[in-house]
Amino acid sequence: MPASQQLSFRIFTVIAGAILAAIAIEWFLLPNSIIDGGIIGISLILNAITSFNFGILVLLLNVPFLYFGFLYLGKRFLIYSLTGNIVLAVSEALLHHWDLEPLTTTPLLATIFGGLLLGLGVGLVIRSGGALDGTEVLGLLLTRKIPFTVGECVLVFNVAVFAWAAFVYGFENAMYSILTYYVAAKTIDAVVEGPDQTKAVMIVSDHYEQLTEAITAKLGKGVTRLKGQGGYQGKEKDILYVVVGRLEIMQLKNTIYEHDRNAFFTIIDAHESRGAAFKGKEDH
Repeated sequence: MPASQQLSFRIFTVIAGAILAAIAIEWFLLPNSIIDGGIIGISLILNAITSFNFGILVLLLNVPFLYFGFLYLGKRFLIYSLTGNIVLAVSEALLHHWDLEPLTTTPLLATIFGGLLLGLGVGLVIRSGGALDGTEVLGLLLTRKIPFTVGECVLVFNVAVFAWAAFVYGFENAMYSILTYYVAAKTIDAVVEGPDQTKAVMIVSDHYEQLTEAITAKLGKGVTRLKGQGGYQGKEKDILYVVVGRLEIMQLKNTIYEHDRNAFFTIIDAHESRGAAFKGKEDH
């Protein structure tokens, strides 16, 4: 895909993601006093306290994070993120102005479907290279100063947000909010990492040549041979690396056992696999 078409496609995806997030917030979360974590969660709480427009709050609160994101992640991150935040603000304001009936007033349904729709929207923006929420940028900045991971920084931040939500909305709504955050986070992971549930397998065996031929013949997968060295005796080892689909794992195991019952292998989740080698019989 040419660079101009790729840019247009990503901008379109960012816009679509921001609109989906606005729908989730206006038709599911806000009517049921449920929030998400991060900057979006803080904006929802401030909206409940002050009645200030949610979209503008998100945009204003994200400005410093967009600036630091630009410094550390580049111009494209800023373009996609700013586009997403502006579209989110405008979309939410329009939906709020139309004053349509919420799709559900049942908190559990709002939690599940609002979380799914919000996660889909935010995930599309992240997959395109932007962000609707500056929390992870904050975590990235903090890890340069304190000995914690990005995930730990985000977790601490969101604990504070949900504690505040309990004070504003009550404990029951805060618990629904935590569930919404969990559903949205899992959906974001699925969107960003891709739907392919592939497995990367590393095999250590003295019968690597026979295994390579068998895996190629029976599973039609490319196999990469890596050079390694045993840590105990220092012997050189040939390590086979192959990526297979979830349904092919048992067939691969049986193939290994047929040729070497003593083979050592490790199966690792591979969130995304691309290229001819995964589908055909070429080496990786």
